[in-house]
Amino acid sequence: MPIATPETYAAMLDAAKAKSFAYPAINVSSSQTLNAALKGFADAGSDGIIQVSTGGAEYLSGPSVKDMVTGSVAFAAYAAEVAKNYPVNIALHTDHCPKDKLDGFVRPLLALSKERVDRGEAPLFQSHMWDGSAVPLEENLQIAEELLALAAAAKIVLEVEIGVVGGEEDGVANEINEQLYTTPEDALATVAALGVGEQGRYLAALTFGNVHGVYKPGNVKLRPEILRDAQAAVVEKLGLEAGSKPFDLVFHGGSGSTAEEIGAAVDYGVIKMNVDTDTQYAFTRPVAAHMFTNYDGVLKVDGEVGNKKTYDPRSWGKAAEAGMAARVVEACENLRSAGTTIGA
Repeated sequence: MPIATPETYAAMLDAAKAKSFAYPAINVSSSQTLNAALKGFADAGSDGIIQVSTGGAEYLSGPSVKDMVTGSVAFAAYAAEVAKNYPVNIALHTDHCPKDKLDGFVRPLLALSKERVDRGEAPLFQSHMWDGSAVPLEENLQIAEELLALAAAAKIVLEVEIGVVGGEEDGVANEINEQLYTTPEDALATVAALGVGEQGRYLAALTFGNVHGVYKPGNVKLRPEILRDAQAAVVEKLGLEAGSKPFDLVFHGGSGSTAEEIGAAVDYGVIKMNVDTDTQYAFTRPVAAHMFTNYDGVLKVDGEVGNKKTYDPRSWGKAAEAGMAARVVEACENLRSAGTTIGA
């Protein structure tokens, strides 16, 4: 199918919320990882989200170019072409963008999409993330309010982060401490600044102990009830129907989370969960196996010529893509999105 239109993306998010499932949002940094993500979603029969970080966008532009906008535009163009051949809807998203990279990443991409929409075309991306976790909440929400207006004008969903995700991603590191837990007061401040959809749709990454990186189960102390309490605080403040979920929530830093923790987060309104570390490993592990197994073929040892069939990048690339695709299927199953697609 073509890349999701703004209307299709809205229907995807609505379906996830109504049916209590979440979409895996798979980070990619190359055509190979993009193809692997697409195959994984298709194999799972699930719509999905594919995203690039600032570092991923730089990498996609070329190692000597390192231009986030160039890489993002190239990624979106390639995705738009190859996604046509898969029977699922795919939305494109840009991941964590801190304050110092807004002018070189999200703002120019929003401007490009606004130009496209003004010409009657679809926006380049379906959503963008503003990561204000490193600045005070008041400043975070002021910038979010400005970006939400720009995003709404370009028919784009904004993602915001309210709280701090621990660990490290793309050079941004945060300590693991009590700042990792969003408070009900933070949630109310978010709604006071951004509304509940009337100013434009947004996704909220409220933090409940999330940590980026690689951790064994049990090492990350998640408290999904934080999400429940945030939803309830807004329901009470606005006089909404009891049990409703005003926030469209996002789960960051989920590596090492238990199935029970993931399930609870989805029950409390998570409709998007970022998956990066696990799929990176799933992509690389088959490559390592290929190299070790075919050591004398991939290297020209002792003056020999090696084996072109084993050092052809396609030989190990196919194995890498298959490994990552299988991990995407697993993510879809864990998040209950498997077998769900809009318009099928």
